[in-house]
Amino acid sequence: MKQVTKGFLIGTASALAAIASGVVAFHKTVIKPVEEEEIKFDENRRAANRKNRSAHQL
Repeated sequence: MKQVTKGFLIGTASALAAIASGVVAFHKTVIKPVEEEEIKFDENRRAANRKNRSAHQL
């Protein structure tokens, strides 16, 4: 009975570790690049607005 419980706990822990590593990998490969791209677009938009406003001042 001890070995069954020990095996169950090890299996559960390894399954949780696999799920956690999958979530971290997904975040690094999919979500983080999208967020960085959005930040880059925002910075470019702000710079364009500043240039537009300064070009039209008399």
